[in-house]
Amino acid sequence: MEDANAPPPQPGTREFPPASRRERALWLLGHRRRFRVEGTSMEPTLLDGEDVLVDIQAYIEQGPETGDVVVARHPFKSSVRMVKRVAALKGDTRVLLRGDNPAGSTDERTLGSTAARDIVGKVTARI
Repeated sequence: MEDANAPPPQPGTREFPPASRRERALWLLGHRRRFRVEGTSMEPTLLDGEDVLVDIQAYIEQGPETGDVVVARHPFKSSVRMVKRVAALKGDTRVLLRGDNPAGSTDERTLGSTAARDIVGKVTARI
């Protein structure tokens, strides 16, 4: 269980451990989705080609928090999913998503805010 009082991880740290047995079991039961990171926008936190597990039910009862790493639908390309960090919240309906590698990221500085409903889930572990 996560410490609710712990500060969010700082961008640029390798904060995602390898998937635990519990995370892998949740994936096998359909409670996690596997997602492959494409591109350098989240380096050094997540590397191009790494696979991560995503909790698709993470935001059913409560929205994302600043510092969460999420998978979201691209606002202009419906078939594209992107991995970004929640940089800020704009009320209950919009979030600002930013890559950890500013030089290699197309994010809120280019795309603007993202609808909270377009967040697919929260990254929980690497596999």
